[in-house]
Amino acid sequence: MVTTWGRGVGKVALVTGSSRGIGLATAEALAREGFAVAINGPADDAELHAAVARVGALGGQVVAAPFDVTDIAGHDAALARIEGALGPLTTLVNNAGVGVLQRGDLLEVSEASWDRCLTVNTKAMFFLSQAFARRLLARDRGAEFHSIINVTSANAIAVAVQRAEYCASKAAAAMVSKALAVRLGAENIAVYDVQPGLIATEMTAPVIESYAKRAAEGLTLFPRVGQPEEMGAIIATLATGRLPYTTGQVISADAGMLVSRF
Repeated sequence: MVTTWGRGVGKVALVTGSSRGIGLATAEALAREGFAVAINGPADDAELHAAVARVGALGGQVVAAPFDVTDIAGHDAALARIEGALGPLTTLVNNAGVGVLQRGDLLEVSEASWDRCLTVNTKAMFFLSQAFARRLLARDRGAEFHSIINVTSANAIAVAVQRAEYCASKAAAAMVSKALAVRLGAENIAVYDVQPGLIATEMTAPVIESYAKRAAEGLTLFPRVGQPEEMGAIIATLATGRLPYTTGQVISADAGMLVSRF
């Protein structure tokens, strides 16, 4: 059921960057778990509304939440609009992200590409998490499970030298996840860092065939690339609290790619 107003009950999630890819798969997985879901994209466009319809077809409450995550001053208003439509948020999935403007020698990385990666992948998720956490701490949260789940990357750990600025942004985002977990643990708000490896999405489409070949040759322990739906299932498992007594964990969703081997 697509809705524009009306109080939801129980679990309510905002998934940033959810008009496609991992974000859309996550929104679908959460809807199947009974969450009311806010679908986010930077613009109120056809892609966003198609995603809303797709998630709404699963039977839960869903709203379009178009806003630019890099508009820090607009975060509170965006969260307020979502809560006005669906009820108090319980879950934030920071999935919105960008890649580099151009792959190549790190000695040629532009300031524009550096700023873009750090602004979207790190700064935006930090301040949106801050705004979300403040809202939670200002109210009685009852017994419902609350969490922040950040989608970073295996490149938070592993260097891809042709995408140095992306790696730096994801490493910083991984540290933000740890800091949030430390700050919010006493408030019973769980924080997780999901680090996808080789996942077939629109962002990776130009290079996924070459990575699929490398996966088949042993780059990953499972000899294939991953799918957005698999990331969605992982995130939904975390968001429902089915990993009790955990917070601050890194979930390496990379088919064992970063396991040390001889």
